[in-house]
Amino acid sequence: MVGINGMADEIFRPDRRALLAGLGASVLWRAAPAEAQGRPTLALRAKTDVLALRPGEREASIWSLGGPDLRFKRGESPEITFGNELPAPMVLNWRGIDGAVAAEPLLERASVAPGTIDAFKVTLRHAGTFLCDLALLGDGAKWPTRGLPVIVTESEAVAVDRDAVILIEDWRLRRDGTAIAPGINAEDTVPVYTINGRTIQDIPVRTHERLRFRFINGLQRNVIAIKIEPYEVRIMALDGQPAEPFLARGGTFVLAPGTRVDAFIDTVAQPPGATASILLHDGREARPIARLIASNAPPVRDAVLAAASPLPSNGLPARLDLKSALRVDLTLGGPQSDWGAPTRFAATTPPAFRAKAGRTVVLALTNRAEIASVFHLHGHHFRLLDRLDDGWKPFWLDTLAIDPGQTQRIAFSAEFAGRWLIESVATDWAAPRLVRWYSVE
Repeated sequence: MVGINGMADEIFRPDRRALLAGLGASVLWRAAPAEAQGRPTLALRAKTDVLALRPGEREASIWSLGGPDLRFKRGESPEITFGNELPAPMVLNWRGIDGAVAAEPLLERASVAPGTIDAFKVTLRHAGTFLCDLALLGDGAKWPTRGLPVIVTESEAVAVDRDAVILIEDWRLRRDGTAIAPGINAEDTVPVYTINGRTIQDIPVRTHERLRFRFINGLQRNVIAIKIEPYEVRIMALDGQPAEPFLARGGTFVLAPGTRVDAFIDTVAQPPGATASILLHDGREARPIARLIASNAPPVRDAVLAAASPLPSNGLPARLDLKSALRVDLTLGGPQSDWGAPTRFAATTPPAFRAKAGRTVVLALTNRAEIASVFHLHGHHFRLLDRLDDGWKPFWLDTLAIDPGQTQRIAFSAEFAGRWLIESVATDWAAPRLVRWYSVE
């Protein structure tokens, strides 16, 4: 794969800001969300599944996270029961859920053995687009895994006509059609991409309709570019946190693995049946993954809505005290003993750093690998600092792709006490997922 900055051809010219944003038991678990003592309760299960990845060929076996739609309201604290029906230990990995210490994998929540159940509560402080998956222990597994989007709606009304999730995932297929898990050599395999479990999806749209698309990069390793033509694409949130709205240049934006982008699109008059493609570029070629198809229904309204106001704030701090910040250097990629595989993780290992609650932390992230590496911070969102450490970009992130040889500096307020994971993985299918942890005290 070519470097992040050069991954797109002449069709794809990603906006740099978006680039930096830069994814018996069956009866027991057949449960819809219920209410228990005023809290939503739901059951999730890790199970064997199949997915149609090639038209006309047999379905590929996978491991998936099954359960009801994970859609909540801001401020809810759902009770989760997680059952593992797979032949290997599994743990739920919640991407972007700040401050949910009781749900933190490998630290507060040990892996769940085959045939057993875990129960806990997740506190949803922030509205946004998130992800829950099985990928943390998925490297080298019998089959690849897939997760579930997690949607937490705002307390205030948001002026959109439709709110649609677009979960993008990738698979590597051998010649016999079997899918392999990440962390395994992918030679002699072909990549296949799915959107909400389909190889392509048709989305009917009406004239002057405002759509909120929640794009989730559920890919195992790849940084991808998404282009929606010919519409203007207004970026409203990155990694689940509201951003200062901006137009994606050329309708294009980039997602690192685990990154989420909320985008607003206002449709214009088109002849019935006219199509607009959503294209995915993986550094090699562009391919359509969805089509917006103009319907013959009447327009939603007489004219396009005015430019959207920012999404309601989640209350993250307006300022960060960089002057008195705790400063820590972290190296990604290359041989190093500080990082380890999740399957061998032990909380008794020394943390990457310890911070007092309420203090600002600045991390200098240096990628020593020969390809891009992806960094993911659990427990908190961070600001991407300017080169001179004299300011930051006007958005929050929890995931960042870093070019080889590059150093990026990020800052966050250590608001939530507890022990939290840090993840790192190179952008190669066979690269191992690695973890460390940090403490807020």
